[in-house]
Amino acid sequence: MAPLLNGQANGHARATASTFSAGNKRFSDIPPAIDIPVSGLDIEEAVEVNLEELLDDPTELCTLLENEGAAKNFWMVISLAYAKQQKVDLAIEIVNKGLASVSRSGPKEKLGLLSCLCWLFLWKSRDAPRVPPDGQLLSEARTKDFYLQAATGSLNEASRINPSFPPLFLARGVLSLLRASLQSPSKSLAPGTIEYSERIETLKQALKCFDDASRVSSGRNMMAILGKARALFSLERYADSVDCYQDILYKMPDLQDPDPRIGIGCCLWQMSHRDDARDAWLRALELNPESKIANILLGLYYVNESSKYLTTDPAFPPLYKKAMTVYTQKAFKLDKELPLTCATFGTYFLPRKAWSTVESLARKAIELTDVNAVASDGWYLLARKEHYQVQPDLAKALEYYNRADSARGGGDRGYLAARVGAAQIQILLRDFDGAKFRLEKIVQHSKSLEAMMLLGTLYAQDVFNNVISSVKEDRSNEHKKAIALFEAVRLAWKDPKRNLTPDSSLLICLSRLYEAEQPEKSLQCLLQVEQMALEDIPEEERPEDIEDEELLHAKLREQLPPQLLNNIGCFYYQADKFHQAKQILETALTSCVLLSQKDADVDTDALVTTISYNLARTHEALNELDEAKTVYVGLLARHDDYTDARIRVAYIELRQNPTLDGPKAVAALYEADSSNLEVRCLYGWYLSKSKRRAQNIAEDQEQRHYKHTLQHYDKHDRYSLTGMGNLYLTTAREMRRDTEQEREKRRKTYEKAVEFYDKALQLDSRNAYAAQGVGIALADDKKDFAAAVQVFSKIRDTIRDPSVYINLGHVYGELKQYSRAIENYETALTKERSQDPQILACLGRIWLLKGKHEKSALAMKNALEYSYKALAIAPQQVHFKFNIAYVQIQLAQLIYTLPESQRTLQEVHSASEGLDEAIDSFTTIAHSKNPPYPKHDLEQRANMGRNTMRRQLERAIQSQREYEEKNAHKLEEARKIREEQEKKREAERLEAEAIAEEKKRKLAEDRHKMLELSRQLAETRAEEERKKEELEYTTDEETGERIKRKKVKRATAEKGSKRKKKVEDESGIDDDTSGFEASGRKGRRKSTTDASTAPPTDDDAAPKQKKRRLTRKDGSGKTAAGASSGKGGFKSSELVIDSDEEDEGVDPADVVPETDRNNADSEGDTIKVNRASARKVLDDDEDEEEEVDPGAETMELDPDVSARAAQVAAEALDGMDEDSE
Repeated sequence: MAPLLNGQANGHARATASTFSAGNKRFSDIPPAIDIPVSGLDIEEAVEVNLEELLDDPTELCTLLENEGAAKNFWMVISLAYAKQQKVDLAIEIVNKGLASVSRSGPKEKLGLLSCLCWLFLWKSRDAPRVPPDGQLLSEARTKDFYLQAATGSLNEASRINPSFPPLFLARGVLSLLRASLQSPSKSLAPGTIEYSERIETLKQALKCFDDASRVSSGRNMMAILGKARALFSLERYADSVDCYQDILYKMPDLQDPDPRIGIGCCLWQMSHRDDARDAWLRALELNPESKIANILLGLYYVNESSKYLTTDPAFPPLYKKAMTVYTQKAFKLDKELPLTCATFGTYFLPRKAWSTVESLARKAIELTDVNAVASDGWYLLARKEHYQVQPDLAKALEYYNRADSARGGGDRGYLAARVGAAQIQILLRDFDGAKFRLEKIVQHSKSLEAMMLLGTLYAQDVFNNVISSVKEDRSNEHKKAIALFEAVRLAWKDPKRNLTPDSSLLICLSRLYEAEQPEKSLQCLLQVEQMALEDIPEEERPEDIEDEELLHAKLREQLPPQLLNNIGCFYYQADKFHQAKQILETALTSCVLLSQKDADVDTDALVTTISYNLARTHEALNELDEAKTVYVGLLARHDDYTDARIRVAYIELRQNPTLDGPKAVAALYEADSSNLEVRCLYGWYLSKSKRRAQNIAEDQEQRHYKHTLQHYDKHDRYSLTGMGNLYLTTAREMRRDTEQEREKRRKTYEKAVEFYDKALQLDSRNAYAAQGVGIALADDKKDFAAAVQVFSKIRDTIRDPSVYINLGHVYGELKQYSRAIENYETALTKERSQDPQILACLGRIWLLKGKHEKSALAMKNALEYSYKALAIAPQQVHFKFNIAYVQIQLAQLIYTLPESQRTLQEVHSASEGLDEAIDSFTTIAHSKNPPYPKHDLEQRANMGRNTMRRQLERAIQSQREYEEKNAHKLEEARKIREEQEKKREAERLEAEAIAEEKKRKLAEDRHKMLELSRQLAETRAEEERKKEELEYTTDEETGERIKRKKVKRATAEKGSKRKKKVEDESGIDDDTSGFEASGRKGRRKSTTDASTAPPTDDDAAPKQKKRRLTRKDGSGKTAAGASSGKGGFKSSELVIDSDEEDEGVDPADVVPETDRNNADSEGDTIKVNRASARKVLDDDEDEEEEVDPGAETMELDPDVSARAAQVAAEALDGMDEDSE
């Protein structure tokens, strides 16, 4: 996108409001008067026509022009003068007469008038209605299409005269733009396809015409560029459009009518740069405060800003007021016929129910606009007006919604709000399938939250209707869709960028959907609704003297709707959170009282009754039976026909007095209301607990009761069907199965039980008790344990009863999945039956089976522990004693069969003691009144333990004692060997540490010596620098300041030459090298270049970089290398102080001749020699000055180099130290 800023803000370099005062008026070239020449006289005369005070009837003026044969210019000026005064129809009449008058002069004379006529028709088209007014025939209506056809005729006639006439290109482009505005936008296509429609082709044709007009004018026709920008905007090429607008603004910053800043703002708005668009429109309004377009666009900007807030938000009123009263109202005052203003202002009067005003404004917006979107807004206003009526005309509202959608293209590109409104009308018309189809298409392409909420509500309503319907259908698909849609909306609420407020009605609906299968999520939805309600409580209604957060929260809860609190309490009850349920239900009762105080007309009796009953049930769950009974009695005092409360009172009596008052209360209830199915259910349950077992099921009292209920009261009573199934199931389990006939009879009894269960499940697929009966039958009769596990697992979360987990434990035990069986038994213990001896006995049995399967003595000990616990709870039960004795026998048998390595002597002794106890127990049980097994079998088991197993355990004790003694001796020897090895390793470790410490000490000493040497070398260097400074500087006798010594000029050039000669001879350099080194600076560069460019030979090796080894000086100041070499008395250390100022920075240590580098093979560190410095000293010119330095006899080792060498050595020692470590 091109930048908005171009010189000054919005492209205005030096423009102000006063600059444009004369540039924003059209027809500025029309003179106030015109002289029409009169022919026929010798003297030239003319008739002056005042163009500012024109006649209402131009007939006389046209007659004058015809009689005098006036040129076409007079006709055009007069017609434009009429058009300037908004008398376009008279202007068209004048042009038509002018065409008839100049037709005799030739076709070219008509060209200008035809062009003018075309533009006048286009002007009329802008002001003409879009559709015929009500009551007027289409053939008689002067609509936009009528004038566009007239303009097309004039343009075609002009094109036949001269198709390349420049003004025609611009006219064709504007005509195409206006024709495209009447064509419907194209509907959305599949992704990847090329969009094609009549409107698109018309816009492309307009774009070509504007390009031609701009090309003909060499880019100077600003109206052509404006038309191109408008065409690009309609083609949704906003970046290209804004470039064109900015190009116009750059070339004509004083252009106001039309104002390109308006176009720039519109493009920026479409590109989501809303604030930049506002700035552009504000600039346009600053330059022209009477701009109706800028005012209405700014009004729309602030309407959009206000839509980001709720109507209750304090930020909403100022923004909306500014949008309507500051900008929209001003635009309406400037032009009451402007369609966009009418459409915008209509939304202001709609909530105020000013239906006539809304109708008028909407009709203006529809009839006068040439923009499809504005026409769509007009139809949408009419649809909402009809929709919001007390008695709405739904058919008309649906028609208007559809027309609003079609005006924007329809389909996926249509008006989303209109489509949602049409779906709402379809719902009111009971066309639910059509509404769902429309909403599904909306959600599929736009993800509109409103459409998702509406569609989810329709699906949810289908689910709720199915629950109460007598004919059940499978609505699981609708259930899943509704939840998915609502959850998607909830997820959108969490997006901070959208700034959305949750809807409590959606959360309540979602809570109902979750209620059956996921009650915890249902509770979460209600808690969110509660939090929203708490936040909406006004500040003046909040208590001020409560500081504790929990107390404040409880106090505020009293102001919430009691229905919400009651539902939350019910979910807490289902989740076994009885204390929380009790607290919130008590708060709900207080809320009912406050509600009745606020509004005396509200009937809260039903609410109080329901909440009180739920509170009493909570007291029952908390085992507060007296409190529950008190609440029930209070309910019966107010409503004596409340059967549910009477049932609960009878049940509490039965629990508190199971022998006297309880049975009497149940019998009295049954006699009082025996036809009530709930009462019959309670009586059937009472019979199942108190009856005597009958040998024949037909004689069973409970069976007769259920049969009587099914025959005479309700054959579909689910409780009676399930009870009958339980009776047959219990009977089948107790039947004998010794013979084939008995087994067949038992199987048929199981089938009879399954038939009752299946009938109950057909009536209620969620009947978990019937499903559990089917699972028990599968396990007992069919031995299909896998299918039984699936059934029990499905109903495990539905029935909060230990029986489900006990059954799962039984089935897992049969499947030999002992760990899972133990887990389910232990879960059953936690379900209010932690002292149930039967579950403890089951745990003992399953641990015994696990121990036998895994040959685990620990598992059998657990079995013995649970058996003892069961006997402790029911000591009179003989079979629990038998269980203990049997486990002791099995444990003793396992212990003596285990190898010695897997048992201990203590365990064998314990098993022997347990065997003795088991023998005594079997003997005692055999002589009891009702032994669980035959007396002979028990005595035989005791004799086997007394004889065989006791001898086996004695042998096991002896062998175990020998094994452990032998094993203890081996362990002692191994311990001693291990201790010796550890001592040896410890000694070796200490010795190694001592050696390492000694190495560290030696390395530390060497490092200390090297550092000391480095310090001494640094001190020597500092001393030499000080001496050098003393030689170079002296003290002025007069001033006493330190000054540099005076320089002494050389006597003659010959002396200088001899000095050079001497230096060359002493250096021992051969002729070739001397010529290379002794040549001047230019000569050296040349030689270097020649040497580098010379081709190498086979005999010459590649030159290597030479290094010089540092050598220590002996006491005489000469180097050891110089003393040991047999050649040359060359001074290796000659200090030369150059007299030239530019060479003062040369270090004497850098002046090392080539010979030194070749001969420096002695010990020491290697350094690079600065050859450039050496050549610099040797190439002293004869005219150079030299300072006498009598003290510089020898060259000392460079202390910096020595220090670096010492540092390198220290680092090397450090590396050695690390390696040794």
